[in-house]
Amino acid sequence: MSTGNAVPVLTCAPDSGLRFRLIAVFAVTQTVGYGAMIQAFTVLLVPMSEALAVSRTQIAAAATISTLVGALAAVPVGNVLDRYGGRAMMTAGSALGVGAIVLWSQAQGLAQLYLAFSLIGLALATSTYEAAFAVLVVATEPRHRDSAIVAVTTIVGLATSLYYFVAGWLETEWGWRATLVLLAVGSAVIVVPAHLWAVPGRVAHVSRVSQRTGVPFGDALRDRRFWLLVVSFVAQSGATSAFLLMMVTYFRDIGYSPVTAAALPITVGVAQIGSRLALAPLARRFGMTRVTGASFAVQGLGLLALPLAGMSLPSTLACVVAFGLGYGTSVIARPSIVADSFGVPRFAAIFAVMTVPIALSRAGAPLAATWLGDWRFLVATGVAGLVAAAALIPLSRNVSVDPAPDPAQDFVITKHTGTAPS
Repeated sequence: MSTGNAVPVLTCAPDSGLRFRLIAVFAVTQTVGYGAMIQAFTVLLVPMSEALAVSRTQIAAAATISTLVGALAAVPVGNVLDRYGGRAMMTAGSALGVGAIVLWSQAQGLAQLYLAFSLIGLALATSTYEAAFAVLVVATEPRHRDSAIVAVTTIVGLATSLYYFVAGWLETEWGWRATLVLLAVGSAVIVVPAHLWAVPGRVAHVSRVSQRTGVPFGDALRDRRFWLLVVSFVAQSGATSAFLLMMVTYFRDIGYSPVTAAALPITVGVAQIGSRLALAPLARRFGMTRVTGASFAVQGLGLLALPLAGMSLPSTLACVVAFGLGYGTSVIARPSIVADSFGVPRFAAIFAVMTVPIALSRAGAPLAATWLGDWRFLVATGVAGLVAAAALIPLSRNVSVDPAPDPAQDFVITKHTGTAPS
């Protein structure tokens, strides 16, 4: 509500140069950051286990610690991003990631490894997707938001897959410790200065936020829409994490050869990229929430049908593609729907609160899937996908609180509402 007379304010047309710069920079920095802190871990797990003389399970626990630390840090990080913007946070987080990777490379036991991954969890929370999305939502006009996020995530999704090969080759040639040092150097040379240069600073951030509307933080958390989104994305994220962990094992258990079982996940990657490329035009026509709900339903049905596919390769591929469609949509849909539903000024904090249960779901669902085993975990994850779709049905007619301005205008008129973000 307005607390005084509306004051017209002239704001310049969107800065397309800033948008393209952020897309280009985030495509590179997110690839390098995730590649060094996530993809490399998968490749180096076995040699680390052998070098430290501990079980693979004990090594894998480091990833769980990282996820939990990131969840704990999400809300304070979101508050800082809302107040000050992303330059200082993402630059500092990137530098922390470099130090954490170096510490990881020197680990002589589990205590040092777990400390390194505690820092990596904090670095991921402050310098990767959640922070980058918060910057893009503020810096990009609503009509360009989805395409900007699609561009970044599509490039990163493709490019990070190369890190499996890079890390594997480096480990073979130099060992896992030297591999990590080299990856840390790459992050120090590329990611830290790129974030310092490209991400808008506090003054630019505050200027942009002052011209945008949004729901106060407390009101958002009391809003039924927020909790429906939490239910949807917690259910979908848990189902996705569980299937990604178990799919190769499941395919081998039902009789596929190790080579075929290992190749089937490629289909997920192809479907994921395809869904992201199609998402923006479909969302413009039908609405992001409707398209997301449909993709989650397709994902759930694909998982439920997979036990019925048996050893039929075409049927199995169809089910895996269905899963990939929902997986590819979810990364882009969540920031888009949150921004449309609650606006920009408190986006990062609202987004962060939602991130906490999602992170816990990602950490816990794979353990539940391992316990269930065989076809039962597919039924559980399929039902979770349908729950995720159903939770979005009441939101399908929501109107954006941060509508896109008329692109034909060189200047747009906005009004200060007199209500400061809580």
